[in-house]
Amino acid sequence: MRLRHKPGAADQVKENAHYVIPNPTEQKGSWKDVFQNDQPIHIEVGTGRGRFMVGMAKANPHINYIGIEKYTSVISDALDKLIEADVPNLKLLNVDAQNLTDFFEDGEIDRVYLNFSDPWPKVRHEKRRLTSKTFLNMYQQILKNDGEIHFKTDNQGLFEYSIMSMANYGMTMHFLSLDLHHSDFEGNIMTEYEEKFSSKGNRIYRVEAAFRM
Repeated sequence: MRLRHKPGAADQVKENAHYVIPNPTEQKGSWKDVFQNDQPIHIEVGTGRGRFMVGMAKANPHINYIGIEKYTSVISDALDKLIEADVPNLKLLNVDAQNLTDFFEDGEIDRVYLNFSDPWPKVRHEKRRLTSKTFLNMYQQILKNDGEIHFKTDNQGLFEYSIMSMANYGMTMHFLSLDLHHSDFEGNIMTEYEEKFSSKGNRIYRVEAAFRM
């Protein structure tokens, strides 16, 4: 993803600490206190410009959402959408997902969303893929026993890699589509990338998977 510089993005993030939580390590194990309720918590790793998370939060007020994005200029766009939507069940984190276990306690999260992640196609970059064994291990730690990973991409190579990675890790697939937009799946909320790629005729791949208890 080519990043554009957004003047004032860092200041905007700092000025909206109610939405973009500063020092999230301090909230580890206490996210229900942040939301002031006991609703399930779903996170998106690599939330981008926020269309998916804001859409999910508006559609499901009974679920709390946390969008994680390391690039300040990008999360600033998500913040714009969140401020406009003014939904109480969505927070943002401007942090690197490589440190997820620093922000969430074991079993604190109910679901992880991975949407149109960077495929990192070179072999030497495998550990950077968000469905590599390294990341699956972190997800397993922070997810409840019945927690799930929901993964979408237009990249066939990344999808095939992810299916193999999850299978090798011993995960169970609950739903799998090789062409999401021509399936009977209901309630899909598109990301910015999803709309862009699908408009070009690209297939969208999707899988729901859970760790075996």
